[in-house]
Order: sequence, then C-alpha cells, then structure tokens
Amino acid sequence: MSQKSVHVVPRGGKWAVRSSGAAKASKIVNTQDEAREIAREQAKRSGVELYVHGRNGRIRERNSYGKDPYPPKG
Repeated sequence: MSQKSVHVVPRGGKWAVRSSGAAKASKIVNTQDEAREIAREQAKRSGVELYVHGRNGRIRERNSYGKDPYPPKG
C-alpha cells in the first residue's frame, strides 16, 4: 500500500513529520523548517502530497510531488 501524503504537524512544542494514516511520527525535530525539509524529501521520494500545518493545526502550505491531475497549462 502506498502512502497518500506527508504532514508536518506541531507536537508538544516541537514539530513532527508524519505519513497519513500512520500511528506514529517518523521524525520529531525542534523547528518547523527542519521538519519541512525532511518531509519534502520524503514526499519527493514517494511522489505524494506534502502538507505543512501551523501551530493551530490548520494547513498553511501544500505541495504536490506526485502526478498532478490538473497540471498548469502553457
């Protein structure tokens, strides 16, 4: 089963990198930037979506590293 997305989420004053559907975070780091870089590499390797959440839990950034069903025209 392939993973569908990678998330950067706040976790007790730190930041976690978590795959959708996973019970545990794959990595917990001190800064959101560090977590974003780790998650970006995972998303690129797997060809999936990356979601970066803010401290309030809401999605603040989204990037697709898979096949885009609506690619830009031009």
